Amino acid sequence: MYAGIGIVVLIVMVFGGFAITGGALGPVMEAIPHELLIILGAAIGATITGNSLHGIKAIGGGFGRVFKGPKHTKQDHIDAIALTTRLMKLLRSEGPVAMESHVTDPAASPIFSEYPRLLANKPLTGLICDTLTLIVVSSGTLEVHAVEDVMDNAMKSHFHELHEPQHALQTLADALPALGIVAAVLGIVKTMGSIDKPPSILGAMIGSALVGTFMGVLLAYGVVAPMAGRLQQVNDADEQIFQAVKQVIIASLHGWPQPLVVESARSGLGHDFRPGLSELLDALRGK
Repeated sequence: MYAGIGIVVLIVMVFGGFAITGGALGPVMEAIPHELLIILGAAIGATITGNSLHGIKAIGGGFGRVFKGPKHTKQDHIDAIALTTRLMKLLRSEGPVAMESHVTDPAASPIFSEYPRLLANKPLTGLICDTLTLIVVSSGTLEVHAVEDVMDNAMKSHFHELHEPQHALQTLADALPALGIVAAVLGIVKTMGSIDKPPSILGAMIGSALVGTFMGVLLAYGVVAPMAGRLQQVNDADEQIFQAVKQVIIASLHGWPQPLVVESARSGLGHDFRPGLSELLDALRGK
């Protein structure tokens, strides 16, 4: 929502300020469609050239995430810590055999079924189940640092894919000023072909060409770069739930008491998603 508000404020302040200072909006508005056709067309072509089909779809999804915000809510973080804590408690109290059915087929697990939003989150469910399956098949003989390394590698791969749209948007933002210059140069070439025209006509043509440079810079630093920055923030927020799950598993394998396990996961969350310790403990007691 705030991204949309920001774009509206940007447009109003830039064009409103230009009009208030005596600028004529008519020639600018007349030139914008033609300049945007060149700039956005070149930007789309460059994006297609530099990305796979999967990457292009991810960029589209990235735009949506800029406006929607983080995927995981505060309740999701509470549920993720509670779910993982329950599984680790089951492992500790009843052993790997008792946990095997839950992690090999989470869709049929009565524990996972209590958290439908988490069950629908395939990357997160995969991280939990794959890690605990390794512990099950090894009969609990894995060293804790080895489990942590495996989880770090899995999260690194997922986060790398998660950040690809943000990198693509930032690359596009870096390219847009140059694409604006391309549009401006083409306008100047057109103007030079009409050099015998009266100064008033030449002035209008040169002004139209300069709108290309203006739009390239405005789109780059006023729209796309802030979107890339916002997408980075959203990605960072969505990573926290994975870190919380990892902390629960690793701390539990170290044999920490449950309140300390829960606190170690909770304290690593950002303030927007961090529940109170008593809130988390109540959630565990209620299950």
